[in-house]
Amino acid sequence: MAVLSPRRGGFAAKGAKRRGLSFDPILWGIPIALTLLAGILIASTQRQADYADWYQHWISGGVGFGLGLLLARLPMDRLRLVQWPVYGLTLISLIAVRLVGTSALGAQRWINIAGFHVQPSEFAKLAAVVILAGILSRYPVERPVDLLRPFLLIAPPWGLVFIQPDLGTSLVFGAVLLVMLFWAGMPLAWVVLLLSPVITAIVAGVLPWGLLLWIPLMGWLAWSSLPWKRIALGAVVAIQGAFALITPQLWLHGLKDYQRDRLVLFLDPSKDPLGGGYHLLQSKVGIGSGGLWGTGLMHGSFTRLRFIPEQHTDFIFSALGEETGYLGSVLVVVGFALLVWRLLQIASHAVTDVESLLVVGIGAMLMFAVVVNIFMTIGLGPVTGIPLPWMSYGRSAMLVNCISIGMCASVARRSRSLRRWW
Repeated sequence: MAVLSPRRGGFAAKGAKRRGLSFDPILWGIPIALTLLAGILIASTQRQADYADWYQHWISGGVGFGLGLLLARLPMDRLRLVQWPVYGLTLISLIAVRLVGTSALGAQRWINIAGFHVQPSEFAKLAAVVILAGILSRYPVERPVDLLRPFLLIAPPWGLVFIQPDLGTSLVFGAVLLVMLFWAGMPLAWVVLLLSPVITAIVAGVLPWGLLLWIPLMGWLAWSSLPWKRIALGAVVAIQGAFALITPQLWLHGLKDYQRDRLVLFLDPSKDPLGGGYHLLQSKVGIGSGGLWGTGLMHGSFTRLRFIPEQHTDFIFSALGEETGYLGSVLVVVGFALLVWRLLQIASHAVTDVESLLVVGIGAMLMFAVVVNIFMTIGLGPVTGIPLPWMSYGRSAMLVNCISIGMCASVARRSRSLRRWW
């Protein structure tokens, strides 16, 4: 990874404090604009309701950005000092969800703290990024055995989130882990091999004959990229075969009924138009009705009549598509693309390895949510319950996203100050 290791020093850090915090129009401007726009869209989705969440969305955003600005003034290279307490608190909070958590919509994911429903799994994502950044900066992945440490650390929070059940959030852990491992120096071939069991399970369920090509291909990749070639070849082929055999059992007993419906119905939601496919069908129709220019903010018929349940949360992009049209939707997507480009810039110029990995992990966390949520809303992916950053209503998610931006701003400030000093 590209870091400015020769430029680490106390003089530059002091200079960074003297120069203060400058406004980054992409890093701060895009999330703030998305939050303001989302408040209007949330108000539009609840025009016919006897409650309103739009002002709470803005309040959560204001609190979150305030916390982000405070964190932007703190050096993120000291995260190693708090990574283990953060990790411990994360596990305790996730265990508390199982013991005293609040249930809603068929899942137990929240804890009631002073009258507020807090979702620990959202904070667990950021905690996972912090702990992985600290570990991978100290122990880079140079041998297959080096993968044990990050996998063992990520497994407990991932498992506790998965059994809530929260399939969508649990997928974020996997995406963050793979991206951070790659940024830490793991070869791309190893990334493919780590992903291969998931692909094997999909191929086994959809096109079993494809395994005749896929498994030998993974065996060849193991032989060409891993040490102890014969052992690696045998282990990879055995793992692929095991996943192909146990996929039916995992499908029947590892997922809830509604999770199986979500994973299947996006291929043909018309099979259950009034049940599991209802959200997808109405979402696509609503987005299509917006046309090129949209119906105008607060003027969407589908949004006003509340054809899409819980539209202010996971399906907020459908309200965006209807009321701002194709152009508004593309503009938001371009905004997210600019944001991830800026995060990659910051990570590439970070002062230390831990800061670089932190920013990359946050970028992976945010962009995975963006892609999965938008694909879900337009019918190109299953309904997973992943909120759209800064746009879907949710206090915990808003706070985590704003705090993440503040941490990235801290990394950008330090690297900018050091370049000026040198």
